[in-house]
Amino acid sequence: MITSPRNPKIKLIRALQGRAKERREAGAFVAEGARLVEDAVNRNWKFRFALFDETLSERGRLSVERLKLNGVDVEEISPSLMKSLSETGTPQGVLAVLKLAQFPIPNHPDFILVPDQIRDPGNLGTLLRTAAAAGAQAVLLPPETTDAFAPKVVRAGMGAHFRLPIRSLDWEEVERVVRRSGLRVFLADMDGASCWETDLRQPLALVVGGEADGASESARKLARQKISIPMSGNVESLNAGAAGSILMFEVARQRSTFNV
Repeated sequence: MITSPRNPKIKLIRALQGRAKERREAGAFVAEGARLVEDAVNRNWKFRFALFDETLSERGRLSVERLKLNGVDVEEISPSLMKSLSETGTPQGVLAVLKLAQFPIPNHPDFILVPDQIRDPGNLGTLLRTAAAAGAQAVLLPPETTDAFAPKVVRAGMGAHFRLPIRSLDWEEVERVVRRSGLRVFLADMDGASCWETDLRQPLALVVGGEADGASESARKLARQKISIPMSGNVESLNAGAAGSILMFEVARQRSTFNV
């Protein structure tokens, strides 16, 4: 059993929970909680190692046993040490260090999400989770958007990282993907046309701007059309996670309705 905070595995976890640079250099990230670990196991994700403590639920123990059968390095640690590593108020008794792998972007995607200058981890995680649920085929993260593999984003994404190509690209690379795929770029903007009255069945990339400053100048140059969410009352705007989710499911709704 690991009890020392100076153990190399504990030190690695703390480093990975910190800066994006550490995650890139190590080629790894941290997933915490029984559901996320189970999801990673079910998706055959590559594990570096996993740690658990005596408080682990039966659901979590089943995942741990599967990891052991697959030859993954699994060790028990003390509950106090797990609590010190956990980034939640109530630790679930298991966390894992996973390989920082990348799914390939499809050759001919028809629905891509571009979260631009999204700095709140919860909002980015929500956008990733919704993108996976609404049928987006890739998420392209331009500069100034927070790291998708930060612990809070992974937790809020609830398994989206194990299902979607998620790439950090500069704007020239984003534009190449968009042009190569023949996508029309729609920008979420309060001054745009109503999303209910806009044809979103065509191949598209949806840009959702940040919470504070909205979309960047690079995003606005790339966009060909602005779309908005009609709102009643005196509500000025929605946060990025909510607005992006509504727009992505409007894309899904239109495509489902008209393809029946």
